[in-house]
Amino acid sequence: MRTPQSRWQKSVELSIPFHDLDPMEICWHGHYVRYFELARVALLQSIDYDYPQMRESGYAWPVIEVFIRYVQPLNYQQKIEVKAFLTEWENRLKVDYLILDCATEKCLTRGHTVQVAVDMRIREMCLESPAILFEKLGLK
Repeated sequence: MRTPQSRWQKSVELSIPFHDLDPMEICWHGHYVRYFELARVALLQSIDYDYPQMRESGYAWPVIEVFIRYVQPLNYQQKIEVKAFLTEWENRLKVDYLILDCATEKCLTRGHTVQVAVDMRIREMCLESPAILFEKLGLK
């Protein structure tokens, strides 16, 4: 499996809590989206464009797509690293994710999310990312 390449990346380390387990005693599949979100927020904070800054700039960035490929299950108290990579930004935000086992560095899950800018004044989706994003990325 290919590791995403991006100059904008961030990771968080987590331990799977008991309350995230399903009746089969593995992490319930729906919690992976939350783990992605934690890494995405760390990534957005690293470029100073977290959700409060998005709102202040006049844009909402709703998630319009989530893809998850479950490679191996996550287990109780397993230490994981969730890596987030900003891989597209011109017309949308696409963030790729890897969930790795901290002990073995084995890939357990991969996925991505897609977000689009919505101009909050007129409540319409933008066809290209607003200038503020390019400023935050140091591209303008």
